[in-house]
Amino acid sequence: MALTLCMAGHVDHGKSTLLGRLLNDLDLLPDGKVASLEAASAARGVPLEWSFVLDAFQVERDQAITLDITHVRVRSQKREFAIVDAPGHRDLMRNLVTGAAEASAVLLVVDAQAGVEMQTRGHLALLRVLGIPEVIVAVNKMDLVGWSEARFDAVRDELRAAMHALGLKATAIVPVAARDGANLVQPWPDAPWWRGGTIVDAIDALAEDDALEAAARGPLRLPVQNVYRQGTQRLVAGQLTAGRIRAHDEVLLLPANRLTRVTSLEGWPDAPSALAAGDNAAVTIADPFVIRRGDLLCDPASPPKMTTVFDADLFWLGRGELDIGRRLVLRFGPRETMVRVAAIHHVLDDTTLAAVGRDAVPESGVARVTLRADVPVPVDSAETAAPAARFVLVDGGLIVGGGVADATQYPDQRARRAPAASNLVAVDHDVRAAERARRAGHQGAVVWLTGLSGAGKSTLGIALERRLFDLGWFVYTLDGDNVRSGLNGDLGFSPDDRQENIRRVGEVAALFADAGAVCITAFISPYRDDRSRARASAGKRLFLEIHVDTDLATCEARDPKGFYRRARAGEMKDFTGVDSPYEAPDAADLVLKTAGRAIDECVDELTAFVVGRCSAT
Repeated sequence: MALTLCMAGHVDHGKSTLLGRLLNDLDLLPDGKVASLEAASAARGVPLEWSFVLDAFQVERDQAITLDITHVRVRSQKREFAIVDAPGHRDLMRNLVTGAAEASAVLLVVDAQAGVEMQTRGHLALLRVLGIPEVIVAVNKMDLVGWSEARFDAVRDELRAAMHALGLKATAIVPVAARDGANLVQPWPDAPWWRGGTIVDAIDALAEDDALEAAARGPLRLPVQNVYRQGTQRLVAGQLTAGRIRAHDEVLLLPANRLTRVTSLEGWPDAPSALAAGDNAAVTIADPFVIRRGDLLCDPASPPKMTTVFDADLFWLGRGELDIGRRLVLRFGPRETMVRVAAIHHVLDDTTLAAVGRDAVPESGVARVTLRADVPVPVDSAETAAPAARFVLVDGGLIVGGGVADATQYPDQRARRAPAASNLVAVDHDVRAAERARRAGHQGAVVWLTGLSGAGKSTLGIALERRLFDLGWFVYTLDGDNVRSGLNGDLGFSPDDRQENIRRVGEVAALFADAGAVCITAFISPYRDDRSRARASAGKRLFLEIHVDTDLATCEARDPKGFYRRARAGEMKDFTGVDSPYEAPDAADLVLKTAGRAIDECVDELTAFVVGRCSAT
């Protein structure tokens, strides 16, 4: 498989000119092409314009910009590679997203006169988001600065500083004059100070390994594009984005979370023995599971996480700002679902590329955000399966954003645990819930207090317990400290352990309620999914979700356990409210505001609500 190189750069910095002249100097243009270029250029009253080699539309020639993506196969003396010429104009960045997503390296063109402009920084930020590992930079139009070594050094240093801010590193930075062919294929005599080789030398030095070969070493990812009938066979078709597949391999089907086995690989005229990343596949499976477009066949030993919430490094291409709460279509390969912007953590500054706090992402901005999907979606890490971690956002049929997903700090929602034993028989108690309620004078219930650390959940829970006990009620409070000292003492603070912590609390609280008690729980429980599972565990028992709604500034000012101070100092990672999101309930049974209010006033409101809902009828 040939290396794929994407060209990027500002609209006026000379990408298409460089590529057209490069094809000429590598003797890859058909006979008569140069003569036709000379005639076309003369008709427009301009010098020979090498960009006309590639510009497919009349409007491109008239405006001297590239409007669409051009794919060209190129051969040097040492290797073959594909070049994708992507447009650089701000309004055409959507095509750059598509072009760069195909590439394993980038050739960035920068005008020696203009230097690193805002759009250049935007292109670099996009490359960071897409995870392009290797960047060659052509500092073009050196003839217009008199082949000044000092000017080249200044642009080179500016580039290195911008790339360093993004965690990128240039493989090579080469001074060129594309119109003259200077330092493209042959060294240029007007720059005796340059000893760093040509653009083709830099391309030839890139690793032989390309993005698809790297992806093929990863775990299997086969997104389902369609399902066809062929006689009695059902063919599952798609393109492998990562890994390899053979007949008889065991595979995991998501989101169904069902194991099956590949029975055959189909093809014409002969069935292949194996397929790898980049190949189109048609496979049959052993089980008659329902499979739909957008489902995923993957490696059972290394599946992606199924989650409704994940972080993302995102490039915003839509009109206007991207605000918290905005709903868009998320597209992972052929899979589509609706998502909402749950949080914006930071935006990269256009000038310094530093991460700054903002309430919205500006046009052409790069940001770290949290997205929440309507249904669980398979999310890969870029380290495990980079192509599968990439997504685009769509609004009104147009691509308005793209990025790379990261679910590192979120639990795998496939991990809901089924009973380990199969010989279970439900116990039907002789004492009915109504009898318990009549004796206690109240219903059994789960009172679930949720909110940020420092919101006052435990304080309110303990005070409520006292009030209800004094009324003669059967009541008990569970909080993080008492369950982690015993029941959940084996759990740490990884995303999966946090999810299991809340799952166990929900199950225990439901047993308390079944016994006729009012069980008060005081946990941050930041994710709606975990709280929904706790509600489901309660079954028919009364479940009251109380949002202790205290703003972050107030919680951080209180900081009763010093957690915010430690999180801000970097001593605690993934702390809710600092570097991990809190998802407020969409429809809490009670929203209890605590900022600026006395504790007794809050307890009065909480007690009145619980008594009103739980009193026996």
